[in-house]
Amino acid sequence: MLCLSADLSHRLPLLITGISGVAGYNALFHFQRRYPGRVIGIRPTQTWQLVGDGIVPLDTEDREAMRALFEEHRFRSVLNTTGNCALKSCELDPAMAERTNVVSAANIVQASLAFNCRLVHLSSDLVYSGTGHGGYVETDPVDPVTVYGRTMADGEDIVLSAYPSAAILRISLPMGPSFNRHAGAIDWIESRFRNDRPATLYFDEVRSATYTDDLNRVFERLLAGDEHGIFHGGGPRALTLYQIGQIVNRIGGYKPELLKGCPRIEAGPMPPRAGNVSMNSDKLVRALGGNPFRTWPVGDELFPDHSQWHFDRDSGDGSRSMLEARLYRYPQSRT
Repeated sequence: MLCLSADLSHRLPLLITGISGVAGYNALFHFQRRYPGRVIGIRPTQTWQLVGDGIVPLDTEDREAMRALFEEHRFRSVLNTTGNCALKSCELDPAMAERTNVVSAANIVQASLAFNCRLVHLSSDLVYSGTGHGGYVETDPVDPVTVYGRTMADGEDIVLSAYPSAAILRISLPMGPSFNRHAGAIDWIESRFRNDRPATLYFDEVRSATYTDDLNRVFERLLAGDEHGIFHGGGPRALTLYQIGQIVNRIGGYKPELLKGCPRIEAGPMPPRAGNVSMNSDKLVRALGGNPFRTWPVGDELFPDHSQWHFDRDSGDGSRSMLEARLYRYPQSRT
């Protein structure tokens, strides 16, 4: 495992936006542990449940409020994880998606430029359609099939054109806990099973999942460094959404019959679904001097190798505590 060492002391205080999402939520607590009293997180004003030290309610599309926050704290670096990834909501309300994924990016870039901040901006693998065989590299042209993907690509363009020294990291599914136990891939699927409800997932949507532990270390290295341009930050093992559901179902100890599977073509037109959007992260590996990502989940014994794999268990196997230990974080994590 690549050992990434980084010291952000010259780029503090740090602002993390979008902390109601899985990537931002886990990053906030990682960086607050590392740099007590020097990290501020922004969450949407409507997300009133998310409170704590260093957490500020602020909508990133509010330019004046954003500017005032920068004036108050004089940030030296910004990790922008803002983005509404609710595919159906974005399809039904493109104006909302534009505000959250594009206008917010413009506001953050403007403030970062004004205060000479280091900027690391997160984007998504869903800027691609996945109509090919996956393994996308950074120079492949974007061709999103969703409003979410299009607005994330538009946000990238704003960052690239206005702040060429910024780093843009396209991520896939960040695997870690969410603040409400309902957001993100693991918690959404687990919440269905936990409430004895079925989850229907796709055989042919392929993603490059990563532990948030590993993402946090990459964020820290990029914030401390001067790498610029677009990088892919996907894990080394590509998984279908159905396989991810199998893993959550079996490791969590839930009823196997609650997991349903189907091809994307049977999912209906709303929202559109991407195909194989797995990413090649060799450019990031070269920049960092090694691969920062472990396979998710760690352990070949947790990789589904057939469609009924989640039925293969002994009585009593699986639990919520096992799910947290193996799927939220890799074993014996020290981050």
